[in-house]
Amino acid sequence: MGDVTPADLPPIVLVLGDEELLATRAVTEAVARARQVDPDVDVREYQAGTLTVGEIAEMLSPSLFGGRRVLVLRSGQDARKDLSAALLAYAKNPDPDVQLVVLHLGGAKGKAFADGLRAAGATVVPAVKLKGDRERAAFVRDEIRRIGGKCTPDAADALVAAVGNDMRELAAACSQLVADTDGRIGADTVARYYRGRAEVTGFTVADATMVGDVPGALEALRWALHVGVDPVPIADALADGVRTVARVAAAGRGSAFQLAKTLGMPAWKIEKAQARARGWTPEGLVEAMRVAAECNAAVKGGADDRAYALERAVFSVAAARQGGAR
Repeated sequence: MGDVTPADLPPIVLVLGDEELLATRAVTEAVARARQVDPDVDVREYQAGTLTVGEIAEMLSPSLFGGRRVLVLRSGQDARKDLSAALLAYAKNPDPDVQLVVLHLGGAKGKAFADGLRAAGATVVPAVKLKGDRERAAFVRDEIRRIGGKCTPDAADALVAAVGNDMRELAAACSQLVADTDGRIGADTVARYYRGRAEVTGFTVADATMVGDVPGALEALRWALHVGVDPVPIADALADGVRTVARVAAAGRGSAFQLAKTLGMPAWKIEKAQARARGWTPEGLVEAMRVAAECNAAVKGGADDRAYALERAVFSVAAARQGGAR
């Protein structure tokens, strides 16, 4: 951040936009800079919608004890007319020991207040939601640089494709990648990191489905599709999960080691399938195999919505477990 002097602290900061991560970060950075000038700075937060003109006058009046103050006014778009008029009057001649940070969503509501602060010379910090993958990739590059790493443009594109649009998730993914590597991030790093997490996901979906954990199965399925896992191996894993439980259930009782030779499967897989088989009826397994085969055909046959076909299969297999033959 470098050395910060009182002259570096703008008396009025307008954080404009509806991206929560960027708005929160702007406030954190404003407070951190003020603390560099005065470690005992008095920081207070208010909601614009509930604040009265009397309270604002008290907030902004010179303190008997001196010292710097940072006043954070959240939801500036909700300020009533008398409050915004008082603040705009103050903005023409602000107290140099007070920093007023106003957060405003930036829409039509309360627009005159935001425009007035801007006209009065407020320092504007944009916090708008990023539009399109290009802007998100630029955010990823800046974020990785900010935390001490380096990132190639194709790595930033790959990370956006893997993680999606949520800014908090993107920021968290950047931190994780820098922490888990030497900080030099290429597309191969992103692919390796997310492939490692994705490979198990088809089986995670199948395992959760076979024990009737629909929320867990759907969460794993959506994560897998979110990070770009092809739907085909997920459908295969689901079919394999049903088939394995059906074969092990049909083989009757016996230790996993005894059945391993008969079924030509490793003992650990049989043990796992025996645990999964609890709660299933033979009729339920027949229905689940039909559902898995249908899902496989839809996914491999290029169904219009392969994600929907997989979700429907999760619900139908779980229903087969619960109801046996319908």
